[in-house]
Amino acid sequence: MKSLPALRPLLALALTGLFTALTPLLAQRGPAPAPLLVAEPLHASGIYAAGEKASWTIAPAPGATLPAGDFTYTVKTNNAATIRTGTFNFASAKTATIDVVQNEPAMLYVQITPPTPPAPVPEANAAPATPEGNATPPSGARGGGRGRGGRGGGRGFRVGAAISPEKIKPAIPRAADFETFWDGKLAELAKIPVNPALTSVPANKDGIELFTVKLDSVGSHVQGYLAKPARTGKFPALIMYQWAGVYSLETQTLASVKDRASEGWLVFNVDSHDIAPNESQAEHPELANYQSQGNTDRETAYFLKMYLRDARAVDYVKTRTDWDGKTIVFQGTSMGGQQSLATAGLRPKDVTAVIVNVPSGADFNGDAHGHRTGYPNWLTNAGATPNPKIAETGQYFDTINFAHRIKAPVVAAIGFLDTTSPPAGIFAALNEIPGAKEAISMIESDHNHITPEKQGAWDARSKEVRDSLLKTGTFKVVEPFAKP
Repeated sequence: MKSLPALRPLLALALTGLFTALTPLLAQRGPAPAPLLVAEPLHASGIYAAGEKASWTIAPAPGATLPAGDFTYTVKTNNAATIRTGTFNFASAKTATIDVVQNEPAMLYVQITPPTPPAPVPEANAAPATPEGNATPPSGARGGGRGRGGRGGGRGFRVGAAISPEKIKPAIPRAADFETFWDGKLAELAKIPVNPALTSVPANKDGIELFTVKLDSVGSHVQGYLAKPARTGKFPALIMYQWAGVYSLETQTLASVKDRASEGWLVFNVDSHDIAPNESQAEHPELANYQSQGNTDRETAYFLKMYLRDARAVDYVKTRTDWDGKTIVFQGTSMGGQQSLATAGLRPKDVTAVIVNVPSGADFNGDAHGHRTGYPNWLTNAGATPNPKIAETGQYFDTINFAHRIKAPVVAAIGFLDTTSPPAGIFAALNEIPGAKEAISMIESDHNHITPEKQGAWDARSKEVRDSLLKTGTFKVVEPFAKP
């Protein structure tokens, strides 16, 4: 184990000394308070075998003035069942250690609270006061809406670990008629002509062309931006699916779309909603709480038309004469990752690779089966007694249930402290994929926009994979759950 003064930045975890209620929107957050503590995990990877000791060495942060008294901690499996509590202080020692032995595959969440109680705030597991689907992320953010906590802030300090993540299983089996349902919906989609309508718009960037796109789908339209190199040729395709919320693609994502086209991609940036890419929720109040609309029936759930629009986007790319005929890559963060995984299951023969960051939508029914789930928070938002109709509907939209259909290699970044896209569900989805998959374990990261400074592994690896796919149409998958 490294000495504490030599802790690498990747392994330093901050316990903030300011305990204020979480603000409704991320954009209202101020600068992060100075850290009180740092922590070093026994395994730098944050991954342990079942029955193996998971451990963290805790020490005061350099220059920190600690409050007198005992720090308390609570250890939960899958952010639900408490398996250990304890206290520590630094009255007679320079460091403290938290040891946990968990004999079953699970994610561990460790919550540490300082001697001075924090101000009252929402419980770590509670549904956010402003659901992810309604809040607009700040400019440049790649997550959706308000987060529910992080390493510090209103709830204190957290660390996490994965216990035999390659063995984490779905909470419940998929619905018996899952295949029949979706095959029927795809057959319905196939009867509708694509009818592409493209409008050229100023790219305001040299070397690329830019268009708005509108396609026909089942009961709605696919809308978004298409960008391509301004030269004759055939190009690999990158389909970018969007994080949660109702916002303008023009202001939130267009810059990155142009950048990818400049690199040589044929880029289709698909809006999650049937709205023009320069429109936002201000023009569409009917989309408030869209993620829960119709969720008591699989035929009316909002995600049904969304997923079919996502599949229709693939159909369109395949018709373009400037597509290279070989490479189609899906990329998305949060709900964009959710859509990427679902579409890879719906169009398994068409996708070359899937690159996702903290994908949401896994383990829809986890709240009823011993581990807290995240966005879209269907059961959590349903109240103390979950609606069985909502639970049944969730089975048809859970990314875990699409995973067995995925044939393409998948790279997924996972935040070990994430309660918006809980890691247990993502690992369960990866474990259901029969082919190649790779987990980017971000042991200090909450949801991407909450701790953007902890997203370096995703930033680096996703670029590396994308560059390889652009040049060669393939990439080398590293060991799925390696311990570096």
